Amino acid sequence: MGRRLRIGIDTGGTFTDVVALDEDTGEIVTTKTPSTPADPAEGFLTAAAKVLEAAGGGAASGLSHGTTVATNRLLEDRIEDLGFVTTEGFEQVLEIARQSVPDGYGNSYFWVKPPRIVPVHRVRTVGGRLDHTGAELRPFDEESAVAAARWFRDEGIDAIGVCFLHSYADPSHELAMREVLRREHPDAVVSLSCEVLREYREYERSVTTLVDAAVKPVMSRYLRRIAERAPAPLHVMKSNGGVLSAEEVAHQPITTVLSGPAAGALGAAFVAARTGRGSVVTLDGGGTSTDVAVVLDGEPTLTTEGSIGRHPVKIPMIDIVTVGAGGGSVAWVSPEGTMKVGPRSAGADPGPLCYGRGGAEPTVTDAHAVLGRIPPHLLGGEIPLNVDAARAGLEELAGRLGLTLERAATGILEISAWNQANAIRQITVKRGLDVRDYPLVAFGGSGPLLACRLLDVLGLPAAVVPENPGNVSAFGLLTVDVKNDYVRTRVMRDTELDPGVLADAFAALESEAAAALDREGFPPGRRRFARTADLRYYGQAFEVRVAVPDGPAGSAGFRAEVVRRFHDAHEALYGYCYRDDPGRHPVEWVNYRVSGIGPIERPRLRERPPGDKDPSRALASSRPVHFGEGWTDTPVYERARLAPGDVVEGPAIIQEFGSTLPLHPGFRAEMDPYGNLTVTR
Repeated sequence: MGRRLRIGIDTGGTFTDVVALDEDTGEIVTTKTPSTPADPAEGFLTAAAKVLEAAGGGAASGLSHGTTVATNRLLEDRIEDLGFVTTEGFEQVLEIARQSVPDGYGNSYFWVKPPRIVPVHRVRTVGGRLDHTGAELRPFDEESAVAAARWFRDEGIDAIGVCFLHSYADPSHELAMREVLRREHPDAVVSLSCEVLREYREYERSVTTLVDAAVKPVMSRYLRRIAERAPAPLHVMKSNGGVLSAEEVAHQPITTVLSGPAAGALGAAFVAARTGRGSVVTLDGGGTSTDVAVVLDGEPTLTTEGSIGRHPVKIPMIDIVTVGAGGGSVAWVSPEGTMKVGPRSAGADPGPLCYGRGGAEPTVTDAHAVLGRIPPHLLGGEIPLNVDAARAGLEELAGRLGLTLERAATGILEISAWNQANAIRQITVKRGLDVRDYPLVAFGGSGPLLACRLLDVLGLPAAVVPENPGNVSAFGLLTVDVKNDYVRTRVMRDTELDPGVLADAFAALESEAAAALDREGFPPGRRRFARTADLRYYGQAFEVRVAVPDGPAGSAGFRAEVVRRFHDAHEALYGYCYRDDPGRHPVEWVNYRVSGIGPIERPRLRERPPGDKDPSRALASSRPVHFGEGWTDTPVYERARLAPGDVVEGPAIIQEFGSTLPLHPGFRAEMDPYGNLTVTR
């Protein structure tokens, strides 16, 4: 019998990373291939074939995929011919939005409101009205619904979002609208807010539903194409830190908008936990961007207050901050005459100048190449680099700025490091966390390149560079459980709470989650449910989410425990709570949430035997490298030949197939039993 291989494939903007896990031996095989932005499916299928060949044969038993198809569609704002159906009298909900401007009115005098995701002339309203409890005030008006459906059909608008007022409380009017659209406009792809986000706040629910409708056609085609040609059953990574079968994801594509970055954070959390670090900052440096997240006690933090590009997306997602500071980020001169780096990227094609594919502008990768911090080739020689072309482009930029070549290249890397540092501050300091308490896990093809500089800028205690750092996101796909999230809104004060309503709400959500796990092949003995609730003090506009204990919902002890957790969480977040003044500040229950989880078998990282603590066995060569203070003849180590216990002192270069770690003077790197490198001052 041949090898049984579980495969994780993460499609990034520049490279497609792939990991295969032998389910019997635990052996891990990694490789990567250039992405194919014009047709991501080709890069996916090429990566699958390449890793099977690298593994020496065998059969794929399962495929997990992290994709940027939905994300890129939104970031590039390629949203066309999208229609919106809403309640009569609320056609301006997208225009009114939240009446907010970025950075406050004082800093946004010249701010211009961006165009809405659906212009007002493509909005149609339908009669009928529910109140906040779901009670029907006016019946669904089928005549106006038919008129709206026929208008979209005649205009050739085939992607439609439907969001009626208070449909989170009762979906019947939206379901009736779908039946009308099926009958009158059968070619339309329809998203209903009661299925996408059954939660109150009409603006966020409307936009989230429209985003789902916008990406549904392209995601459905993409998933159908790769599923038909994939060598094994396909699961897709979701933003919430779980996976779901391709068939299910095709019906809820919005859940994949942070698919790739989520897999990276989970992979880094898995690796960090094995080294005894439960709480870390993760930094995923790619070719196009850098994604940072925080892991607390082994779990990445979650949020529902995210956005992709300019579109607010209110779905459960790992709390990730993304900046345009990847290896392909372009260095340019602003109208004021100062150097800028990113967010524009050279991407995979044509790529940086040193790729020799027609790139015309210097990038972060070109600066690393000119300073000798990366080898004159990538992927073990598969992609030779034209350092002379990079040097010529940087000399032209340096001349425009009146700088030397080395000063210009160092400046590019310094700006890129500070861009990454500011993203880390957003995810830590702005969340009330002291960044100096958290080691950094640096991965991705470009993630380790600036690790030493980030330790200096932020005062971090250490940086961990996993084995095969360029493939951590793909590896993370193999550590992820099947997971689906369900939510209901029912606003009630705790003092007036009907225990039966609370128990019924959680029971209904668990029933939905159980049905989804049935479809995914998880019997009752192989599933679990995680419950949370959103609470606030009466009069507040926003909620705090807390974990809900197991056991019968609705009992006095159950409610008291959840309220106690809310007081504690509110005090931790804001520095105060009203636990001793319930009369003046009663607690209000708002949203009830259940996640249905189908656990998978996780990889087992194997410890390596210790070496003789003589890293010279890994010494491959030396070359001149510029670390900011002049050129230094620097030893180059092959990471694959290092052993646990080896310590490399900087200045040094530690290189491997998919990434490089430049070790600055004054830093050291030690290999642990799992093959990770820990960088300290």
